[in-house]
Amino acid sequence: MTENKQIMKSLSVYIHIPFCVKKCNYCDFLSAPGDIPVQEEYLRTLKEEIKREAAKYRSYEVRTVFVGGGTPTVVPPRALCDVLHTLRSSFRVADDAEISMEANPGTVEREALLLYREAGVNRLSIGLQSTDDSELALLGRIHTYSDFLHTYRMSVENGFTNLNIDLMAALPGQTVPGYEKTLQEVLSLQPAPTHISAYSLIIEEGTPFYEMYGKERDTLARTGEKQAHLPSEDDERAMYRLTERLLAQAGYQRYEISNYSLPGFACKHNLVYWQRGNYVGFGLGAASMVENVRFQNTAVLSDYLSKKEKTADRTFLSKEEQMEEFLFLGLRLTEGVSRKSFEDYFGVPLESVYG
Repeated sequence: MTENKQIMKSLSVYIHIPFCVKKCNYCDFLSAPGDIPVQEEYLRTLKEEIKREAAKYRSYEVRTVFVGGGTPTVVPPRALCDVLHTLRSSFRVADDAEISMEANPGTVEREALLLYREAGVNRLSIGLQSTDDSELALLGRIHTYSDFLHTYRMSVENGFTNLNIDLMAALPGQTVPGYEKTLQEVLSLQPAPTHISAYSLIIEEGTPFYEMYGKERDTLARTGEKQAHLPSEDDERAMYRLTERLLAQAGYQRYEISNYSLPGFACKHNLVYWQRGNYVGFGLGAASMVENVRFQNTAVLSDYLSKKEKTADRTFLSKEEQMEEFLFLGLRLTEGVSRKSFEDYFGVPLESVYG
């Protein structure tokens, strides 16, 4: 067994659950509401995909799993846990694998948390975004700060010790003192979250926010000055620096542009992406990269649920493309890019390629 583990290659798995109660005003992810029959059909298809594809990965050991969406916690808990059981029975999953699941306040019950734990989930990522109820309503979130506190307490009481909280900055109408209040309230939680992801709002085309603030965004990008609703570039930078300073004072280490963790709790799954490890995605629109080959499932739900081909054309990354990814993904991390690692991987010095 030990010898086999030494020759097993590492693999990360992403499982996409595209359903949510309602689409948030800023969201451009592949997600939408779906009724129970559609959810059940989707989960059946998802399990079939996992079992079918597993034969290709016999020489790999799954070290991390991430269940994202959408909102995974809106689907029936037992059915979702059955997907995780299917993964375990189809793949070789490491005993100490990090298994993360996104969970939104207002969609999680105590019994469901117990089922998730029994299915092996050992890390929850809770989408708070803000502690200000008016900001949550503006974002189109379905929960209040009180709902979040209830979800957080239940998670702790049910044995989850690795908890991430998602926050958003530079929201329409948000001030630096208002954002600081959100940070301080999150840092006052007991026990403290082990990980905090703090992202600046990006207004994407095709979202309600783009219809509301798209022109302001473009004007702000040209002038850098505060608009009627959007914070100025100076205020956004102040929020970023405030996040870094307050979280550092509380013992969090910034290991990536927008991610902070207590020592030992950096998200292993996300590090795989930034360090160009092997990962395979299951579900609607899920992307994969295995041995420098990229491929992605269809983003059309009817096609995914049918017997049609689910995977787009495979693209092998050239050596030049691999080098470019190595550099720009590595520069997301505070540790930066290792010259030695670059030369060990590609056989040439970094300077000989990029000067």
